[in-house]
Amino acid sequence: MKKYLVTGCAGFIGTNFVYYMLKKHRDILLVNLDKLTYAGNPANLEGIGNDARHIFVKGDICDPELVSSLFGKYDFDYVINFAAESHVDRSISDPGVFVRTNVNGTFNLLSKAKDAWCDAEKNVWREGKKFLQVSTDEVYGALGKDGFFTETTPLDPHSPYSSSKASADLFVKAFHDTYGMPVNVTRCSNNYGPYQFPEKLIPLMINNARLHRPLPVYGDGMQVRDWLYVDDHCRAIDTVCSQGKPGEVYNVGGHNERTNLFIVKTVIDVMREKLGDGGISENLITHVADRPGHDRRYGIDPTKIGRELGWYPETSFEDGIVRTVDWYLDNTGWMESVTSGAYLRYYEENYGSRRKLTADKGFSE
Repeated sequence: MKKYLVTGCAGFIGTNFVYYMLKKHRDILLVNLDKLTYAGNPANLEGIGNDARHIFVKGDICDPELVSSLFGKYDFDYVINFAAESHVDRSISDPGVFVRTNVNGTFNLLSKAKDAWCDAEKNVWREGKKFLQVSTDEVYGALGKDGFFTETTPLDPHSPYSSSKASADLFVKAFHDTYGMPVNVTRCSNNYGPYQFPEKLIPLMINNARLHRPLPVYGDGMQVRDWLYVDDHCRAIDTVCSQGKPGEVYNVGGHNERTNLFIVKTVIDVMREKLGDGGISENLITHVADRPGHDRRYGIDPTKIGRELGWYPETSFEDGIVRTVDWYLDNTGWMESVTSGAYLRYYEENYGSRRKLTADKGFSE
C-alpha cells in the first residue's frame, strides 16, 4: 500500500485530487492535512463517506510537532503539497500570511520529510520516497504576445503570492541539490472545475451571474491565461509522482489560452442557455480598476511532460466550461454556504472599493 500525505486536501485542487486518487487507485492510503482556512471546506470531502483509505487531519503544515508525528505514525511514501494561500489580491493586502504558509510551511514539510526519509550519518535516502511541490506558472512572471513558459524560463514573480511560491520552489530545489532529496515540482496554468472558491474568476462569474450581480472585470479584461480542467491537472500530478525523474520540474498546461473577458462572456453564454434567463447578459459586465502588478499573459509549454511521461490534457475548454457551470448550478447550496460572512466582507473590500471604468476607459467614482 502506497501512503500519501496530501496537504491542503480541502481546497480546490486538493479536493479534486483526493477524489481522483480514490477512484483510480485501490491500494492506497491518503492522510489529508488541512488547516481549514477560508478556502478549505470540510464539506468538500463529504462524498468520500467512510472510505478507510482516507484519513482527515485538521492541522497546520507549519506545526513541526504535528507533521513529525504524522510521519512517525504513517511512514509516508509521498508528500503532495497543495497547501498554500493562493489568491493574488489577498497577497497584496496581507503578504505576511503568504510567507508563513507558502514558504515556512513548505520548509517545515521538507525538513520533516528529510528527518523521516534520510539516514543523516550515511546520507542515504530510503527507496520509493518523493516530495512533490504543486506550484504555479505565475512564478515565471509575465509573457509578451509570443512564446511560452518552459521549465528553464527564469523565475520572475511579480506579486507577493507568486514570490512566496517561487521561494517555496527554490527551497524544494535546495533540498534536492544539497541533500539529494527525491523531489519534483509541477507548475500548472489556471485551473477550473468543481469546488473552486468563488474569489477566483470562473466561480465568481457563475455565482454573480446566477444572482444578476455585476461581473467585475479587471481593467480591459484582455489579460491572457492558459486554462486547464482540474481533472487533467490531477492526472498530471499522479503521473509525475509515480514516473517523474527526481529533481525535475514539469510544466502542466492545456494550450487553452483565453482572455479574461472571453472567459466571462463564455460563462454568460453557457448560463443563459442553461437557465433560459435573459437577465444574464453582457450588461452585467463591470470593468473595474486593475490590480497592482497584474501580469498580462501566461502561457505554458507542456512539451516536456508529454514527451517524457506521456501526459496530455484530455478535456477541451468547450467541454470543461460546460461541466463546470453544470456543477455549480447543481450545487448552489455549496456555493451559498461559502459565500456568506467573511467572504462577503472580503468581496466588498476588494471589488466594492474599486473605481468603475467608464466606456472611454476613464474612471468614475
